[in-house]
Amino acid sequence: MNSKLKQNSVGIVKPETIEINETLRLDCGKLLDSFELIYETYGSLNSEKSNAILICHALSGDHHAAGYHHKDDKKPGWWDSCIGPGKPFDTNKFFVVSLNNLGGCRGSSGPNSTDKKTGKEFGPDFPIVTVNDWVNSQKLLGDYLGINCWACVVGGSLGGMQALQWAISYPEKIKNSIIVAAAAKLSAQNIAFNEVARQAIITDPDFHDGRYNDHGVIPKRGLSIARMLGHITYLSDDSMRQKFGRDLREGKLHFGYDVDFQVESYLRYQAQAFVERFDANTYLLMTKALDYFDPAADFNGDLSLAFEKTDSRFLVVSFTSDWRFSSSKSHEIVKSLVRARKNVSYAEIEANQGHDAFLMPIPDYLKVLSNFMENVG
Repeated sequence: MNSKLKQNSVGIVKPETIEINETLRLDCGKLLDSFELIYETYGSLNSEKSNAILICHALSGDHHAAGYHHKDDKKPGWWDSCIGPGKPFDTNKFFVVSLNNLGGCRGSSGPNSTDKKTGKEFGPDFPIVTVNDWVNSQKLLGDYLGINCWACVVGGSLGGMQALQWAISYPEKIKNSIIVAAAAKLSAQNIAFNEVARQAIITDPDFHDGRYNDHGVIPKRGLSIARMLGHITYLSDDSMRQKFGRDLREGKLHFGYDVDFQVESYLRYQAQAFVERFDANTYLLMTKALDYFDPAADFNGDLSLAFEKTDSRFLVVSFTSDWRFSSSKSHEIVKSLVRARKNVSYAEIEANQGHDAFLMPIPDYLKVLSNFMENVG
């Protein structure tokens, strides 16, 4: 971590873990009598506790959204470009909270946690959770922190779905909602991508019906394939062409089935790095949460009715090259908010990075976020 990064960073941060001893009834019908959530905070909570922002992460994200865990960290948190002094979520002004969702594998209760009733790892017995369950658990975290109303709830992709659900579930506890590169429900194609990824994991010989840790193995092959598939859908054709084209890794063809092209090498590297940090059962759980999200289902399929009782301002952002969560999906959200007569702003950002653009420091994108946040709090 060099001095230049320090100047624009929240610096060294330390995660905190809380145990919530309150029964949480899940959408699947099961109960969690208690659970742990790990989170990080950046900035200071004001005396009125009115300047808090909640950051909701995407499928493979976690609580480490900004700053560094130690001075030798090479990379900051996953949204460091947006969180910090003078950045869109300005920590000189706001108290930013970022957590690892329930069911995660980075410190919150999930499949690789210990079930207190049995003394064994939950594994596949950890219940499937939904976006609505996440929002309910996040509400309890807010209660613990003494935050009665969030100045803003924000997220990209699966995180954007949570920001959307917050406005619907707790209209009195959220003043602003920022929904980036998200959708009100997945398309059949997106559900299909998720199912292929799950099948790659489940059919791995080392999966052992989700009890792979009992056997001292990891379904590396299946999880690697799932990550490679997902990663392809997060990028655009233009970005892959610019990064790799048809470049050969060693300048020649090998006439075999090992790596010939740079893009193959890149995908294998990304897959290996992912396997080392992410849990397979959590991947299954997170993709199901994506598939199940459909807030309009409780309102006869009418999304505008789902927004009827919301009371927040909305900012919806999409990216031109995002084909996984295309701009048309954001248009559906915006049109439904307009029909419900809600205060909504919309921006479509010109970007060639595909779905991953929501993680990038694109100037127009950062400007849109900053302009919206100037009127928050």
